[in-house]
Amino acid sequence: MKKSITYFEKPGSENTDELIQLVKERIEDSDIKYVAIASSTGESALKLSEALGDDIKIVACTRHFGFKETNKGEISDENKVKLAEAGIDVFVGSHALSGAGRGITNKFGGVTPVELISATYRTLSQGIKVCAEISIMLADAGLIPVGEEIIAIGGTKSGCDTASVMTAANMTNVFDLKFHEIIAMPRP
Repeated sequence: MKKSITYFEKPGSENTDELIQLVKERIEDSDIKYVAIASSTGESALKLSEALGDDIKIVACTRHFGFKETNKGEISDENKVKLAEAGIDVFVGSHALSGAGRGITNKFGGVTPVELISATYRTLSQGIKVCAEISIMLADAGLIPVGEEIIAIGGTKSGCDTASVMTAANMTNVFDLKFHEIIAMPRP
């Protein structure tokens, strides 16, 4: 099997449109039915939906309420309506690879095992860590299947710069998570 990987010179939102095109090309003539995407505001998920159409199930994952501002989420009411109209399920929750562990570290110092897993993924790129993390979160919520290849899309700060073909795992079996292909990522 011969596959190519696109490497972006810099991470960030300037790669979003090209990444979505690469994902669209990878899905063609495949059996992939689900795309998981990290989308803080819903904008990237909506762009992806426009490009892919209705044949693929898109599931967006956003950060928990209070991530940036107490009692506030990051997806506007307007985008919530657009996402629903596009048939995109949206999961709002704590990061699987930090969550309560980060709160413990912030208060008491040290590091938790899930933060070590997170840091290990980050040695490849922030986006690879995000792909792993959202796939766990969405599998735990029952929004994507375990045991079936999906595409996961993540990024660095804003927009999308990383995509991978992977098999998700639940948190209880976190080491069953598998990366099969990297479609694109920024160079570290």
